Amino acid sequence: MAKAKNAKSASASANAGINIGISEKDRAAIAQGLSQLLADTYTLYLTTHNFHWNVTGPMFNTLHLMFMGQYTELWNAVDPVAERIRSLGHVAPGSYAQFSALSSLPDVPQQPPKALEMVRILVAGHEGAARTARKLFPLVDQANDEPTADLLTQRLTMHEQTAWMLRSLLDD
Repeated sequence: MAKAKNAKSASASANAGINIGISEKDRAAIAQGLSQLLADTYTLYLTTHNFHWNVTGPMFNTLHLMFMGQYTELWNAVDPVAERIRSLGHVAPGSYAQFSALSSLPDVPQQPPKALEMVRILVAGHEGAARTARKLFPLVDQANDEPTADLLTQRLTMHEQTAWMLRSLLDD
């Protein structure tokens, strides 16, 4: 108990010295929203990488390569999100338990689905991550947090574009 109290007071004292023009209340709320986006991004990364490994069927080569490009982009996205949380003076989540609790996305299926079901799952994942990012904008705008707004815009662009490209594979 004393250890937790000391960690909390150390965090509070570290945050007390932050004066970037965004209140502690707003920084905490933005960091919480970014933590949810980080969890969605990591969950989607893991799902996409799993599908890359396990895709089969006539579209194997196309999907295998597409999924590799997508999981690489997602992997490269987690660091800027986590670093923005740190810049706001908060600890970035980094455990499976935290990501599971924070993510709006379901875990990857234990048994690999068929190729087109993989695509449907990834469409839903990218759309979910886009919704998570988008719901932060009112707070970010109100707090005049341009760096977070820029990060969210970049993430939205990628998630919406990837969802569109994946949906295109589902057209008859």
